[in-house]
Amino acid sequence: MAQIAWLTIKLAGITTILLLVLATPLAWWLARGRSAWKAPIGALVALPIVLPPSVLGFYLLIALGPQSPLMTLLHPFGVRTLAFTFTGLVIGSLVYSLPFAVQPLRNAFIGVGEEPLEAAATLGASPWAVFGRVALPLALPGYAVAAILTFAHTVGEFGVVMMLGGGIPGRTQVLSVEIYQLVEALEWSKAHLLSGAMLAFAFVVMLSLLLLERRTTRRRA
Repeated sequence: MAQIAWLTIKLAGITTILLLVLATPLAWWLARGRSAWKAPIGALVALPIVLPPSVLGFYLLIALGPQSPLMTLLHPFGVRTLAFTFTGLVIGSLVYSLPFAVQPLRNAFIGVGEEPLEAAATLGASPWAVFGRVALPLALPGYAVAAILTFAHTVGEFGVVMMLGGGIPGRTQVLSVEIYQLVEALEWSKAHLLSGAMLAFAFVVMLSLLLLERRTTRRRA
């Protein structure tokens, strides 16, 4: 059980760190860009929110399978497939949890407003300086929300990891898959224990988000 918990935390931690980095330029562009592609790209980013996880997992399984064009490019390097591997789970989690990182960051960047950015630009700050010294510090509460949501969402994901990972012990068997397998095996007491722990975890996450939102609102007031 400790190995399963560690694998789940490892997957959620790696996914959260990578998404905070990858989602930052995308969220900034969605918040500040003026391209006609903003709406289609925004809809594409948000797609995992409404798309059934099994559907997303199915297409990821095809994309990371040995016959896909992507994997064919990696065959010369000795990589036949990323399906049913931990690396494949990370890729699937990045796609599945992407909107839970992008949306809070986008909202945080929008909440920064025009005045601080225009003031910094007027004083001669470069675009990079405006972002790094003005926008980023003001958006830090959004990063906290994005990190909490991404981590929690990855811990709780089931459909994608089941389709893409299959629940291989020591490789792709995370807590959500373990609960499913315990129920299948009629081990109700163990399933109750794990489910209760996940329920408590979800409550702590939501409480943390509400307290963070209250604290942020008081600071702005």
